[in-house]
Amino acid sequence: MVAQPQPLLTPVEYLAWEAQQPFKYEYVNGQIMAMTGGTIPHNQIAVNLVALLKPHLRGQNCKVLSGDAKVAVSDDGPFYYPDVTVTCDSRDRAARNYICFPCLVVEVLSESTGARDRGLKFRHYRQIETLQEYVLIDPDRFMVECYRRNERGNWELVNTVTDVSDVSAAHEGLLLESVNLQVSVSQIYEDVVFPQEEAL
Repeated sequence: MVAQPQPLLTPVEYLAWEAQQPFKYEYVNGQIMAMTGGTIPHNQIAVNLVALLKPHLRGQNCKVLSGDAKVAVSDDGPFYYPDVTVTCDSRDRAARNYICFPCLVVEVLSESTGARDRGLKFRHYRQIETLQEYVLIDPDRFMVECYRRNERGNWELVNTVTDVSDVSAAHEGLLLESVNLQVSVSQIYEDVVFPQEEAL
């Protein structure tokens, strides 16, 4: 992700400008940031999750969206492109340019975006009242974190998977309460080759 040295844009200006661009740009506080390409494992994880979520939610009036779908924290921004998003809110049913009411957001981490996904983005995503879960996944090792909004409206780290040497932990994996789906670590990382494995 690269900040573009341009004058500050209003949300309306950003949306009109980005619609004419060949590439995707996120928008925060008047500034635009070009989206850079991810690694193959990054993409595989996102595809694996979409492939699990779509059939599970079929017929439930939910949208399962990939990294080409924009999410608005509010009508004034910020505007982000999460790797995977689910919305089951009727207000998003006819959405064309961006959704506003997701229940689940997933970010696959990278060296260039990891700190931002954990910090700034998470602070902004927490402002979305319909958002129930935020999931972070490391594409280079087994690491899945799930943050969930509790009954008091506070966010808690409810699930961390960092060790799959325990077979039961690998199969148990991650419960996504927002969509009522249990996902195993092996399903999330299906066909993904880690860097240390490439060196062997």
